[in-house]
Formats: sequence, structure tokens, C-alpha cells
Amino acid sequence: MKQEKATQGAPLRGTQSFVYVMAEIWRRPSLTALEVLWRWVAGVPILWLVASRGRQVWLAATGGTGDAAQVHLAHFTLMDPMVAAMRLAEASSVLLPLVLHTACWLVPLVLAFWVVVSTFGRMAVLRRLDPALKPKASVLMLLGAIRVAAVTAAIILWLAVLIWCGRTAVVAPMTAGAEPNLVLYFALIITATLLFFVAWAAVSWVVSIAPLLSVLHGLVATASLRAALRLGALRGKLIEINLVMGIVKIALLVLAMVFSATPLPFQTYTTDGFLWSWWAGVALFYLLTSDLFHVVRVAACLALSRSMAEN
Repeated sequence: MKQEKATQGAPLRGTQSFVYVMAEIWRRPSLTALEVLWRWVAGVPILWLVASRGRQVWLAATGGTGDAAQVHLAHFTLMDPMVAAMRLAEASSVLLPLVLHTACWLVPLVLAFWVVVSTFGRMAVLRRLDPALKPKASVLMLLGAIRVAAVTAAIILWLAVLIWCGRTAVVAPMTAGAEPNLVLYFALIITATLLFFVAWAAVSWVVSIAPLLSVLHGLVATASLRAALRLGALRGKLIEINLVMGIVKIALLVLAMVFSATPLPFQTYTTDGFLWSWWAGVALFYLLTSDLFHVVRVAACLALSRSMAEN
């Protein structure tokens, strides 16, 4: 390849390899199709289970009627922040115990199912990407479980910080008889989210690259994690790719929100059926493009690992 020859002998930045690999993946749509397939095989049953259990929780909280007035959310509006905050607090006092009771068994079940399906789905993608690769299901499953545990811990920590933001900017002023400071609240959660984004990009490369190292070098799970921590110059490129992936995900989310709001100025000339079809199409677009970039990240990390091994 001309581009490969041109870059030989010169250091290749993570973003440069990312763009090149993205072009290669675009020319092989079967890889994205496999990624979409295994994610939907896992996601559809999970969404059905969560939706069905969520409906049962809602019915239990409303005495089987489904009436929002039973949980103090009838005619809910954000026009009056003080009233809105009080109603949300009252609703959470009713719903939260039921949600936590269900989550105690639902979340572990969903995570275990996701780890199993994602292991075999990722194996299929890797074999399609390079038939010479021989991934081991047991090793990838254990590393996948470690990654899921790390993601879960990060989400729990992020939610704890958001709760602290709410107590600082909303609960504390209301306790003192003042109105909640929504400007401070949103400033805190935006800042905290951006900091978590950067921190996760700086550390999550370890659990992302470890499965690929196990596939490339035939390592067990513990050896793969140790090797991931000793990558030297490759570490910076992996962090760079993680940051790019995060920015791409945010850009896709913003783009989906913009597309979702596009028909709203014309809603007097459209039907509800058209709006729901439009929103379903936007959601499908986001999911497909997100899956594409997941494959690109895997292929880019794999290419970087190989280049470091050859050097």
C-alpha cells in the first residue's frame, strides 16, 4: 500500500492510524454488520427485559393504575423549579426503593448476559478482521467481565458525583428556604462529566487493549493486563484514540439531537406517526454509526499493537 510505504520509518500518531483504519473498515461493511448483529442480539432482549420490569415497577408504584398522580408527577413541568424539585423528590421516594429492589438482581443478570454475548460477538469480528487470529473465549470473557466491572464502577462514581452536585446546588438552598441554584447545578454536572470523560480516556485503554494483546500473543488474562501496563510509547497513542472516540461519540449524540429536533418547527404540518418514524430513523442512524466506530477502534488498537510488536 502506498500510504503504508510512505509512513514506514516515521512515527505514526494514533489519530493518523485511526483515520487510515477507518477508511479500511468503511471498505469492509461486513465487519460493521457483524458488530451490529451481536450488539442487537444482546441489546434487544435486554431492552425488552428492562422495559417489562420497568412497567411492573411503575404499576406497583401507582397501585396498578399507571396514573402519574399516584407518584406526584401529574402535570409535571419545569416552569417552576421549586415545585419541580419537590415533585421529583416525592416521586423518587416512592419509586427508588422499588427500582433498587429490582436492580439488585436485574443489573447482574444483564451484565452477565452482555459479557457472554459480547465475547462471542467480538470473537466473530476479530476472526473476520483477520482469519489468522485465534481468540480464546475463556480469556476474552474474563477480560470482558473486568472491563464491564470497570465501566460499572465509573458510572456509579459519576452518579455519586451528580448526586453531590444536586445536594449542593438544589437540596441545600431549598433546605435554607431559598430557590435551587439551577445554573450552578448544570455548571457542576457539565464540569464533572467532562472531567470524568478525560479521566476515563486516560485509564480505560488498559482494559481495551488487554483482550487484543491476549489474541495477538496467546496470553492469559492476568498476563494480558500486565502487558497492557507495559506498552511504553504505545500508551499515549491509545489515550489519543480513546479521546478521539469519546469526541466522536459526543459529536454523534449532538448530531442525533439536532436531527431529532429538526421537524419540531413543522409539527403542525406533520403527523405523530411521521415524528415517531423520524425519531426511530435518527436513533437507528446513531446506533449504526456508533457500532462502526467501535469496530474502527478495535482495528486501530490492533494495528498499533502489531506495529509496536514489529518494532
